[in-house]
Formats: sequence, structure tokens, C-alpha cells
Amino acid sequence: MGVDKGKGIDVTTDIGADDLRSRMTAELAGYPTLVTDAILDAIGAVPRHLFVPDAALSRAYGLESVVTHRDEAGVALSSASQLTIVADMLKKLDLQSGQRVLEIGAGTGYNAALLRHLVGPDGSVTTIDILQQAADEAREHLSTAGFEDVTVVHGDGELGVPERGPYDRIIITAGASDLPPAWADQLAPGGRLVVPLRINGLTRTVTFERRDGHWHGLDMEECGFMPMRGEGQTAEHNLSLRGETGVVVRTDGGDPLDAAALSGVLDGQAAVLWTGVTADHGVFAELDFWLAEEPGFARVIMMGGGVAAGLVRPQHEWGSMGAVVGDSLAYLTVRPAVTDTTALEIGVCGYGPGSAELLDRLAKRVTAWDREINGTGDHLWIEVHPIDAERLLAAMVRVHRRYNQIRVGRRPANEHAG
Repeated sequence: MGVDKGKGIDVTTDIGADDLRSRMTAELAGYPTLVTDAILDAIGAVPRHLFVPDAALSRAYGLESVVTHRDEAGVALSSASQLTIVADMLKKLDLQSGQRVLEIGAGTGYNAALLRHLVGPDGSVTTIDILQQAADEAREHLSTAGFEDVTVVHGDGELGVPERGPYDRIIITAGASDLPPAWADQLAPGGRLVVPLRINGLTRTVTFERRDGHWHGLDMEECGFMPMRGEGQTAEHNLSLRGETGVVVRTDGGDPLDAAALSGVLDGQAAVLWTGVTADHGVFAELDFWLAEEPGFARVIMMGGGVAAGLVRPQHEWGSMGAVVGDSLAYLTVRPAVTDTTALEIGVCGYGPGSAELLDRLAKRVTAWDREINGTGDHLWIEVHPIDAERLLAAMVRVHRRYNQIRVGRRPANEHAG
């Protein structure tokens, strides 16, 4: 596949950038809950291919993400994000003409260009990236696309860019494990922060406002983002198992997994325990958070490769939630329910010498989720308080970070976020 960059033509299809961008915008319009007319106008106006110049036009004008930088191990460091996620985060920001915006994570510069278009001639956009190469390329891409007035800074996004603040809106485009004080200090009164927040290995895009000295979440949306890098961020650990299958075990914080102990763990016979718990239409409402407090909680990622290699099917196409302890691991699996063709039964499969104990623990946790949450329609609330805060509401998940304590709890279905 090739691109005639001089003419903006995909030589495999003879379709120009303008036509492809129009098609992409029309496809995105098919997700009405994620977009507004203003967002569609911005996406239709900004030439995305100028921000990913090494990608074929058909790739540049697809809805999927485009990875632009990787480390020595092949782990993605920077990308142009999946367009449905980009649109959803822009909608959550609720941008208004004339506002000042700070973006943490410049990436390719494409998102900054959309922000600049949305805030209009009286607004301003500042974007910062910890990767020098990414910052330099974002600045170049923005200039080429006609957005020279976007300020691009190389630095640690945890510190923000105080000299350009305060900001009416702050958006983070990488998975953050904590909300550093600089973001609160640089947010104007009545401002809004949109951030993919990492919580025990799970990531949710959250819209926050400041209330009474803490961050109050307005909404939460499941998502996936590369982890933010910086001094105050919690490390994410990835361990490849049976590399040819693409199976990766991912944990959040703490010590890295013991590669030697888990070597060959997937070569043995799997044990499977079916719980009898069913989820209607495969809706596993907040089951991941219900499991996130389990010791050894992990995500087992296999993207289909593990199934092809003979491993037990995971709960989702990408993999499943599970747990790892010592030389053993377990994760959730599913099968069609016997009594209801629209439902899936949840099971637990395990590998390794200690898998029996893991199976029992996870199965009991799934059963408790079924009793407490499954089918209730309850949803979650989230608040982030200073690390030394006391007398807080009881929470289902409690995570202590460098600066804050993150608390996630349940709200009945008939109660609305305030």
C-alpha cells in the first residue's frame, strides 16, 4: 500500500484525502452519542493524514488508532488515538468558544488541532509531551496543517504548563494513575478535567470537576490508553507468556511479576470451574471493578491468539480479568447459558500448581457480584481526594496513590450523579 504524499492520493484506491476525510466523518456521524455537530465539523476540517504522514491515507482516515512511536521492546509509546474515543472525550470536555485548553500528551498533534478548531479564534490551546521526538513532530505537523498558534511544550505533563494557565479545560490523552496537584492548581474555577484514569489495572475515561477540595466525577466510560509516563505515575507491568500466542499478563503497580515462576504455566492442562452465574446479553456490569480488589488482580490479554493455540476462551475478544499468584494464574471464561440463548454463563479457568485456590476465590467473587450487582442497573460513582483526607464515603474500590486516594462506589440506578 502506498501514498502519493504530494497529491494526497492513496495509490491503491485513487481516492483523495478530502474524499476519505468526508467518508470518515460520515462514518463517525453514525455514533450520535459520541459526537456533536461542532465535533464533526472539526474532524471534517482537520487533515488527519498530515499528522500521520507515514501512514497510508486509507489508514489515516480510518476510525482506528495509528501507532507512531514504539520502544525497543515494541511497546507503543505514542499514537493518533481511535477516533471514536477522541470524539467522546471532546464531547465530555464540553468546549466553548474562547476557552483556554491544556492537553497532556501531544502525540501527533492531531487532537490539539481539533481542540484549536473547537475553541475558535479567541481561544487558545497548549499541549505538552514528555517525549522530545513526539513534541517536535507535533509542532511540525501542526505548522504544516496551519495551526502554528498551538503552543507545543516538551516536558512532564504532571507539572502542567503554569505560565500559560489557568485553563478552562484540561484533557489527558494517556492513562494517568493519579491526578497531580498541578492540574488542580492550573484549572480555572468552574473548569473541567477529562482523563483516562488507571485504577487497579482498569482504565476509565472520567469527567471531573473540583468540589470542596476534591475531584468529583461526573461520568465514567470504559476505555484503553497507553500509560502516562512521569515521575508521579504508577508503573504498569506486562509479562509475555508463550510469546507465539500473544498472551500478556498486565498488572498495575507493585513489583513486576515473577517471570521464572510463571515460565511454562500455560503449557499444562487447564482447570475450569463454572459458576452458574449468567449475564444477560453478555453485559458484565462493573464485574471488572468487583474483581479489582482481589489480591493478584491482573488482566490476561490474548487478542485471539491464545485461543488458536489451544487455551481456554477468555471472557472478551481482547482477553479477560483474572488473578496471578506465584506460579499460577486464573481468568474468566464464558459459554452460552443452557437456559437462555441471550445470556452467557461465567466460568473461571486456571493454570499452574496453585490454580485450584485461585479458581475458588474468583468463583466466589463472581457469585457475590451476581448477588449484589448483576441486573440491578446500579452504576458507579468516583471521587479523588487528597491522600490525607479522612471521613470519606464507604467505597467498593479504594486505591492510594502518591498524591490522592481514588474511591469508586455504587449508586442505585434511580439515583443520578450530581
